[in-house]
Amino acid sequence: MDGDSTAAFALGRGPDACLLLHGFTGSPWEVRPLGEALAARGMRVVAPRLPGHGTTPEALLDVDHHDWQDAAEEALASLQGHRRVFVAGLSMGALLALRLAAKHPDQVHGLALVAPAVRFRGPRMALVRQLVRTPLLQWTTPWVDKGGTDISDPLTLSQAPVLAAFPVARLRDLCMLQDLAVTDAPRVRCPVLVATAEQDHVVDPEGGRFLVRRLTSSPAVRLVSFREGFHIIPRDVSGPLLATEVGDFLERWREPADAPGASGEDFRGEAGWEAQGAPPP
Repeated sequence: MDGDSTAAFALGRGPDACLLLHGFTGSPWEVRPLGEALAARGMRVVAPRLPGHGTTPEALLDVDHHDWQDAAEEALASLQGHRRVFVAGLSMGALLALRLAAKHPDQVHGLALVAPAVRFRGPRMALVRQLVRTPLLQWTTPWVDKGGTDISDPLTLSQAPVLAAFPVARLRDLCMLQDLAVTDAPRVRCPVLVATAEQDHVVDPEGGRFLVRRLTSSPAVRLVSFREGFHIIPRDVSGPLLATEVGDFLERWREPADAPGASGEDFRGEAGWEAQGAPPP
């Protein structure tokens, strides 16, 4: 993988900040368009490269989900001192982001969970989820070849940095994060935007709806579903729409709680709906 294109980045400046977390076997490249859009709104944006990611397949041999969570914790701590701190994550990054908000309700003022990897799509991955709980899969198939990434736009897909393979053992860590995030969801007390892609080939968009129903303590939850594009939403054809949705949602919570317009009034748009502490219809 190209180390420059997959490197961590920091953009913009302002009183508020947003931490961006990329997905499993991905890199900050996946979320850079979203970061640029938020920075253009006057926010400080940082996107770390999670341990073992963005370089070689072998780099993932000696890390696990604890290392990824620790890196996310460290990045969040680096943003303290800003007026408001938000966290956005893609896929596995959304699971890490959710766990940060559950653990640090006084530090995370809003979440954007993009294509959260709560449930895999298809019976094959459901079987994999069962097998990774035993040593069997690791013995028979120690490596998983990764021929590409889930992006519908041909030009963007041709430019995407893709890790050629990854250790199957890391799927166990991803499954562990799924379980932990689902358990932590009721503890999230900040506003949450959940964005899914209906044509996602990696995670089931129904998992996003399931997650929304678990966010019982959040004061405001907005679910947005995009009809076009695949899993890597920030880089795909719906990326600009996603950036607008995330930017507008976070904008509502950037002012102090007693400021006009920050009371969490009902907010509905053509692309989705928002429930004030209620499950989706």
